[in-house]
Amino acid sequence: MNNIWILAKAEGQEAPSSISSEPVTEEGQTTTLVSDSNAPPAGNKERRSASGYTSLIFIGLMFVMLYFIIFRGPQKQKQQHKKMMESLQKNDRVRTIGGIIGTIVDIKGDEITLKIDESNNTKIKIIASAIGKNLAKDKS
Repeated sequence: MNNIWILAKAEGQEAPSSISSEPVTEEGQTTTLVSDSNAPPAGNKERRSASGYTSLIFIGLMFVMLYFIIFRGPQKQKQQHKKMMESLQKNDRVRTIGGIIGTIVDIKGDEITLKIDESNNTKIKIIASAIGKNLAKDKS
């Protein structure tokens, strides 16, 4: 209710020189005053421009957070997985992404031979990217 607009005036009278928030009454006649809630408040130009900058800063911070959530997180996990694959050695106990637990018998390039059953001497060959976790390194 900062801005008051005069919608009607009494007949035969001149318009007032200034607008105030109090009703105008003369000789039993009252002028109706209505507030315009859509009109911008007087003297708030500095406040409006400051809120515009604040919202731009807020949007910028949201983009930075999205970068870290969407792009940086998976990149960091890939780097950790690559580092773990490079550190694999014979006799390391590993778990594959399929849930098979075995011991590394042989490493040839991208192919790893796992011994999964000691009693039957069962071995399988998998690619290096199928290793999900190095249980020997994570235990200590």
